[in-house]
Amino acid sequence: MIDIANRYFIINKPYKMVSQFVSPDNVNLLGALDFNFPEGIHAIGRLDNNSEGLLILTTNKRVTKLLFESDTPHKRTYVIQVERRVSPETLHKLRTGISIRIKGGGYYITTPCEVDIIEKPVELHKRDHEFRVDLPQTWLRMTLTEGKYHQIRKMVSEVYHPCKRLVRVSIEDLTLGDLQAGQVREIEENEFFEKLKIENWKNVDIMPE
Repeated sequence: MIDIANRYFIINKPYKMVSQFVSPDNVNLLGALDFNFPEGIHAIGRLDNNSEGLLILTTNKRVTKLLFESDTPHKRTYVIQVERRVSPETLHKLRTGISIRIKGGGYYITTPCEVDIIEKPVELHKRDHEFRVDLPQTWLRMTLTEGKYHQIRKMVSEVYHPCKRLVRVSIEDLTLGDLQAGQVREIEENEFFEKLKIENWKNVDIMPE
């Protein structure tokens, strides 16, 4: 049996695009990007329709287990635009843990994370439906090692700062860099795992489908 090498890509997922190639709904799909992806490609660590930024695509079915189901946490960094000015007290709450509602109707206290107030990143492109610049707002940089469903949006909403824009800029040392919205970059296998800080990746098996 011929062993076909896996391939690895990052994209800057645009606003109003789902992290899928196939959907029963009338939505903007990854296949609309101007790139000829290989057969078997799929997204890892999805971003929701309204979120933007770094998204991993690969043909390697082991990556989800290695990155998001391992005992070693992996850092993910986002820049977030929220309504109104964020106070030092609110910043402390975000850093130390927020109670959010999760699937099934229960509540979850988020683990401590890194959160800082920043200037609007100059590298962010303009998009449709920008939040009005004359209204009070804050830009945050947040680094997490967990990712409950819509976690960041729920965290800032719980402290009365609705999220207006959410962009993932890095996963460990794998960064968005100067990649523009909708652009694709292929990455060599060893560099991919090195930047994600995943060791012994060749020794992890997956269950057959």
